Amino acid sequence: MSGPIPVDNGGDAGNGLPKGSSRVQKSVQRGAVPTSSRSKLVTLFLVGLSFALVFNSEYDPLLACIGFSVLAYVITAALIPVLSPDFVRVGFVGRDLGKKHRPLIPETMGAVCAVVYLITLFFFIPFLFAKFFVTETSGSGNREHVLDTATLHKGRPLRMFPHSKLAEFLAALLSSFSMLVLGVADDLFDIRWRDKLLLPAIAVLPLILVYYVDFGVTLVAVPPVIWRLFNPGMVSNSAVPVVDLGVFYYIYMLAMAIFCPNSINILAGINGLEAGQSLIIAIFLLLNDAMYIVPGRILGLHPPHPATEAHLLSTYFVLPLIAVTAALLKYNWYPARVFVGDTYCYFAGMVFAQVGILGHFSKTLLLFLIPQIVNFIYSAPQLFKLVDCPRHRLPKLNTETGLLEPSRVYFDVPPRGAELLLLTSLGKLKLLDLERDPETHVIKSSSNFTIVNLVLTWAGPLREDTLAIVILGVQAGCCAVGLIARHTIAPAVFGRDNL
Repeated sequence: MSGPIPVDNGGDAGNGLPKGSSRVQKSVQRGAVPTSSRSKLVTLFLVGLSFALVFNSEYDPLLACIGFSVLAYVITAALIPVLSPDFVRVGFVGRDLGKKHRPLIPETMGAVCAVVYLITLFFFIPFLFAKFFVTETSGSGNREHVLDTATLHKGRPLRMFPHSKLAEFLAALLSSFSMLVLGVADDLFDIRWRDKLLLPAIAVLPLILVYYVDFGVTLVAVPPVIWRLFNPGMVSNSAVPVVDLGVFYYIYMLAMAIFCPNSINILAGINGLEAGQSLIIAIFLLLNDAMYIVPGRILGLHPPHPATEAHLLSTYFVLPLIAVTAALLKYNWYPARVFVGDTYCYFAGMVFAQVGILGHFSKTLLLFLIPQIVNFIYSAPQLFKLVDCPRHRLPKLNTETGLLEPSRVYFDVPPRGAELLLLTSLGKLKLLDLERDPETHVIKSSSNFTIVNLVLTWAGPLREDTLAIVILGVQAGCCAVGLIARHTIAPAVFGRDNL
């Protein structure tokens, strides 16, 4: 595709190049990493390990998923440098505005991760239900089963097969595929955020329908103290007081599906930030799942928790995401050799939303998204046009020092009314860097409303990789605090933990 191509050094930069530019293709080829004999041995080892885990003798779907995830990492890491010139040839390319010479970088490589992720889970489906196939189908567990006339007309019944689990799995894959299509369309046509804001809600509708049919629980636990405060003298029928939100719970899930993909896309702008934050969130989701799975199912310390199967399903989606994201981050980390594009942000965010819905821990997921929530609230004045929002809000490079500085919004008309009050208040709280006219004290410019710029406002100019490490460190710290709070403070508030 020729013409202007929206490019995101994280999410805010843009540049277009003619289709098939040989100069661009040469620059991409120079960025390729030569394969050493050691890396080949590591790759062969990983492939062998993956096949051993996939075809385990116990038909264990968890081991098979680990094996498929290892294979997904190997395939993604191999495909990205191979396909980069092809992406450039069709116009997916942009300049890295955070570098002095603004090198040309292949764009939308998150699409490679999403495609490998989906294909991996497609192949994983038979292994997820391998035990049921062996025990329920003729030719394996029921070799002597004879088909009668009724079976020939109505089909073979699999009474023990978990059809609801298969429906959840397929609905989640459909939602992920829908977000892949939306992401590629956004990278191609640069869809306005107001137009694409509600599209994730449409993509998640099949998943919510399956949730309604197969689970349908809309109860939310309430701390006993709050229950007694609003219901004096009443006794709850359950160990923990609950409130039935009804249709509002489904509205809440739709809001989660809208927020998660867009929150990853908003917190962007520097090399490695989108993939890095997604990798950290996915790892902590896996740790949370492990707290349900490991003690009962693997170590046998106590009977499996009732939520074990839901967290196993979550694990099956999170493990391949960790694998493909780790491979992408290898090339997207500073100095980036590829850009992830909006495709990856929407795809990864939808995976988080769907595991929160299917795993029935959407409130726990919010604890891992604290930086994204803070960034959304902080960005809201610009997103909703209370303050002028420029097209690009990524940090600005100082070419003399090689350091990133906060990008700014300049006011042609002096701020007035609510806008002036907002800017003045945030300035006094040191949440904005305001530039005033030395004579009239009128606000001339302000730092942009993103936590990436806020970190630079507080810490001063930083190297791009240092800035990424600081923000990812905050992400990891918030996730750790959220995980600890979930299993320490929550039991104290609600009277028990659900482990």
